[in-house]
Amino acid sequence: MVAPGSLQAAVSLLAQQPGMWLPIAGGTDVMVQYAAGKLPARKLVSLWNVPELRHIEVTEKEVAVGAGCTYTDLRQHEILEREFPLLTMAARWTGGIANQNRGTLGGNIVNASPAADSLPALLVYEADLILISARGERRVPYVDFHTGYKKTLLEADELVKTICLARRFGEYRFYARKVGARSAQAISKVCIAALGRVRQGIVEDARIAVGSVAPVPLRLPETERLIKDQHIDAELLLRVGKTVTQEIQPIDDIRSTAVYRSVVLKNLVAEFLEQLTASEKKV
Repeated sequence: MVAPGSLQAAVSLLAQQPGMWLPIAGGTDVMVQYAAGKLPARKLVSLWNVPELRHIEVTEKEVAVGAGCTYTDLRQHEILEREFPLLTMAARWTGGIANQNRGTLGGNIVNASPAADSLPALLVYEADLILISARGERRVPYVDFHTGYKKTLLEADELVKTICLARRFGEYRFYARKVGARSAQAISKVCIAALGRVRQGIVEDARIAVGSVAPVPLRLPETERLIKDQHIDAELLLRVGKTVTQEIQPIDDIRSTAVYRSVVLKNLVAEFLEQLTASEKKV
């Protein structure tokens, strides 16, 4: 394992031998796979504490989170807590304090587990990723990043440099739930992150993203379109439940069953919509 002192040194190393080096940040996913014998021995390049990856920059229009920022960094950042609560909630859900001190947002993205807690939040907030290599940088919408189970747009010589979050969701109500075998340090059976805006009983906008119910974390665009500009009532909730089921691809595995995941997610989406309309009445 080598530990370059700068981001430029790291991408130069990847450029010299594309595919030979495995980037490792906090190691909370990679080292577990290695210890279980599921990761062949490889050359590792440590990105831990690379300065260019470990910062959070706030501008008038967006917050740019370095890919090397830990979950603890996210939890402790005042603006993220206030303007992007779904992301900081996910950071609190991820593992225990030791994992939160080591695990990074960029690592969670690149590991590409469909059960990862932070990824639905990034989908809902319509994050952009800045990818970097010795060839330069490119900015891609996060919604396009996952191309299949554990597959992404990331090239062999690229790293995730920055996660960009537009500061335009201040008027939205938020909702998130994680369903697991226990209340802490559990891998999700189902997780959901959602935002909504209601005016005079009509849903002006709704954004729903889910995890653990498909090969990749998902936005639910058909469900969102069905809800938009509608008044929430029992009939609509029935239609929403059917649409949710059509948009996901749950499986049976060691943690749960496809039927359970489908039923629970329909209930969570209904709960989100009920709370969304109830919140307007309280204002």
